[in-house]
Amino acid sequence: MQEMLPLEASRFLAENPEALFIDCRSDAEFYFVGHPVGATHVAWLDGPDWDFNPHFVGEVRMLAGNSIDRPVVLICRSGRRSADAAQALEAAGFTHTVNVVHGFEGDLDDRHQRGNLNGWRHDGLPWEQL
Repeated sequence: MQEMLPLEASRFLAENPEALFIDCRSDAEFYFVGHPVGATHVAWLDGPDWDFNPHFVGEVRMLAGNSIDRPVVLICRSGRRSADAAQALEAAGFTHTVNVVHGFEGDLDDRHQRGNLNGWRHDGLPWEQL
């Protein structure tokens, strides 16, 4: 797994239009907090009990056109779940996974708030809220 900061990941996606950009946060996070423009939502953990999505790898494989060589860039809230999701894809044979370090909302600051230190939104990268 390759790791990239949000600005690096944004450049990589722009330079590699064949790359698949997956937001693996929960449904609620994706729809109510917002998400990067161009990201496709496939939850890694979801629901009220944070259940693992047993179809995650299959859903990503289908979005990738069954190509395990297609680059897959993964983002979550802080970069932890997306790292786990990238490892699962690698275990399934994907050859080029990228974890977005700091994720969409970034690390917690000293007041336990996100978005003030780093992350996709903090870096001013394009995002939207449905």
